[in-house]
Amino acid sequence: MITGDASYIKKMNRSLILKEILKEGMLSRADVSKATALTRATVSGQVADLLDEELVVEKEIEYNQVGRKPIMLSINAEAGYAIGIDLEYDQISFAISDLQGSLVLTDTMKLQQYNAYEDILLLLTGQIKRYQERFADSRYGIIGIVIAIHGLVSTDEVIHYIPSFDWHDVPLKRDLENALGLQVKLENNANLSAFAERVFFHHETNDLLSVTLHSGIGMGMMFNHSFFRGQDGFAGEIGHMIVVPGGIPCNCGNKGCWEKYASETSVLQLLRAKKPGEDMTYAQIGRWIEAKDPDVTELMEQFIYYLSIGLNNMINIYNPEVVVLDSELLRIYPDSLQLIEANLNSRVSHYREIKISTIGKKSCVLGACAIAIQSFLQVPVLNLPYKG
Repeated sequence: MITGDASYIKKMNRSLILKEILKEGMLSRADVSKATALTRATVSGQVADLLDEELVVEKEIEYNQVGRKPIMLSINAEAGYAIGIDLEYDQISFAISDLQGSLVLTDTMKLQQYNAYEDILLLLTGQIKRYQERFADSRYGIIGIVIAIHGLVSTDEVIHYIPSFDWHDVPLKRDLENALGLQVKLENNANLSAFAERVFFHHETNDLLSVTLHSGIGMGMMFNHSFFRGQDGFAGEIGHMIVVPGGIPCNCGNKGCWEKYASETSVLQLLRAKKPGEDMTYAQIGRWIEAKDPDVTELMEQFIYYLSIGLNNMINIYNPEVVVLDSELLRIYPDSLQLIEANLNSRVSHYREIKISTIGKKSCVLGACAIAIQSFLQVPVLNLPYKG
């Protein structure tokens, strides 16, 4: 039984009620009472406040039995909107979701090779202001802005380093908040992908690792529904774990880093060298895989081999419940997951399951939107249905 300050208890009860409604999508007052172990009187009082605030709506459902039709409660999806932004090396991806986590709009802005910080700041500010105007008629408008950073973000949300932009100690959060008058949150892209996987798919998972294998290799770590960040917030730079001592030089200063052997970029670079002038799309690679092209088959086997080495190390270090791999190459290569698991034969490695991400690259912006929703609604654990 929760005891303490009355306002604190009320806040906690509100969070419990919102959490259950979000999780189930639609619940009656009686079902909310059962799920939260709160009295019906407490639930009714809280629901009255939520209805007045337009965060919850009521709906009668079809009911063929004798008696009054049950009135169901659901989150008012259109009460406010979250902005998720993925700041990549060659483009900025924008996503807008409603309060139920469904995407209502996506945009992409291409970047030039040498965009200055001031130019990107102006692009972000201008686009966010346009979204503010577009969704101003909703009850709460834009409820949060979360930006995915492909680099090192400190615990106080200062960008320590982004290799692709050569940014060092950049105050993007401060500059955007000054320009917009809104709160902005910065988060590592791999962390946001991990958050999306837990929020939309792995609801019962306490310990989850999400490994993104695109331009480099990033790892988001969630333990007991929270990010593991390390002392300064830089934990998860797993792509710079050395798997081949004295191997290929890396921009980080070391040689033989994992991402030089097991990222999609490393595979595509090798494939371009073997097939100069060819159209290097995933569709074309899929056709080569289907035709059992020897060059592509060799590179994919090498990719999976080095990927397995790094995964074995991660599993031994963290003992995760679930490992999610985000890679389009793995999605199009037959039996890739079985091949990886066949390489993980150490007697000391323990994990429950390894999965290939269903969400894919948009997990980053979905995770960003979900972080904004959780912060706005102040729920301790966020579970949302995935709607594609």
